Amino acid sequence: MNIAGAAKLSLPLIVGLGALAMIRPIMKMTGLMDLIGQQFGSILMTVLISLAWLIIVIMKKVTDPVRTLVLAGVAYALFAIIVSGVMSPILTGHLQGPLTNPFAFVSVFVTNAIWGLIVGAIAQGIRKGRR
Repeated sequence: MNIAGAAKLSLPLIVGLGALAMIRPIMKMTGLMDLIGQQFGSILMTVLISLAWLIIVIMKKVTDPVRTLVLAGVAYALFAIIVSGVMSPILTGHLQGPLTNPFAFVSVFVTNAIWGLIVGAIAQGIRKGRR
């Protein structure tokens, strides 16, 4: 994927980073998050996923970490919505989650794009500091 005049973005990397973030909802669905506590576990996993994203884009020398991680956040949002739509009827007997509420649907995308923006900006700052 290459937009005229813009740095080349790696679709496999974006999808992979988005998929990596799925560890958090999978831990919640399987009950692993209950072992460390829902609130603490959610925060801990967000921090660990953010660190993983940061380390990966820095180690891979991604030329546009901000756009890459914003799109990774959007990919994660899409994956989370799909998994929620498939798994909630199986686990609870009825559809739950963002697919039942248009505001939540949009909120999931916006929140995760902002998450990617923040981590991407940190990566960009680190990259500029290394020059």
